Amino acid sequence: MSVPVLIMRGGTSKGAYFLKSDLPAQDDERDDLLLRIMGSPDPRQIDGIGGGHPLTSKVAVISASDDPDADVDYLFLQVQVDQPRVSAEQPCGNILAGVGPFAIERALVSASGETTRVRVRMVNTGALATVHVPTRDGRPVYAGDTAISGVPGTAARLLVEFQDTAGSVAGSLLPTGNAVDDLDGTPATLIDNGMPVVVMTARSLGVTGYETPAQLEADGRLRRRVEELRIAAGKLMGLGDVSSSTVPKMCLISPPAKGGALSTRMFIPHRVHTQIGVLAAVTVGTAVALPGSVASAEFSSDSPGNTLRIEHPTGFTDVVIDLDAGTSAIVSTARLIMEGRVHPRLTEEGVISHG
Repeated sequence: MSVPVLIMRGGTSKGAYFLKSDLPAQDDERDDLLLRIMGSPDPRQIDGIGGGHPLTSKVAVISASDDPDADVDYLFLQVQVDQPRVSAEQPCGNILAGVGPFAIERALVSASGETTRVRVRMVNTGALATVHVPTRDGRPVYAGDTAISGVPGTAARLLVEFQDTAGSVAGSLLPTGNAVDDLDGTPATLIDNGMPVVVMTARSLGVTGYETPAQLEADGRLRRRVEELRIAAGKLMGLGDVSSSTVPKMCLISPPAKGGALSTRMFIPHRVHTQIGVLAAVTVGTAVALPGSVASAEFSSDSPGNTLRIEHPTGFTDVVIDLDAGTSAIVSTARLIMEGRVHPRLTEEGVISHG
């Protein structure tokens, strides 16, 4: 058996994009197939198409939507690299950037004019987003002069606009009802505007916040403390026991180093992100704009509607937050890398086609 697939870069992630109809209908069968396609569990994913890192072991499952407010449904699946686990707990805003071009490539949406709006329902949360895709002659345009941190070169500019993302996973923008909570003696803002995030100052955990991801990952004391606080925050946010979950993310903030709104280091949750996820950036930007939060107390923005530059280890991400309108947007890029058929690793019994 082989499965049609597009390999695409979306934002600062890379993933395998599938039509829902090309995968098994049952979740357990689908997940087993995806583990074998990506090459998990194995730290290098040597026997699959995964890249041996959470940012390159992602899957998008896309279909036409029956929601009148959406053109396509998008289910994001995080395929664990070294564990036999596929998680649908959260959406991915980076991979979302590629959903618009994919929908046009696979004729789920017809291109129209120089910019085609692809309305997306994020199945993980039910939230809606619109990907504004540059198009020409009925096809997505991938070449352009927009640069984003963490991606070499430039590509065509994509605008990804989010709507009603507050409480997408944790139920409300501030699941505890507080702008600041005392998390075992550490002031923290527990917030969800598309991604559950715990925002804390780096200095409250005894670091500067300018360390490299490798330096932070090598600090056993820090990692243990961050995980303790994450488990406590998960309960407060109504997420239950998060010890085996990928949410909430933990964000350490510091004063900006290069003229942005603030500097970030994001635990995702056990590795430190070399950038920052799209929805995490939106959520952290919302914390900056939110009066009384840990972030707004430390840093300032002229207006909730202004562009906020979120610094991360390899550059920056620009977000636009409008708390009153309940909207947010991010500038991104995407690119089609490969189109073809992937042959999954065989099971001992052999692979049985799902039809």
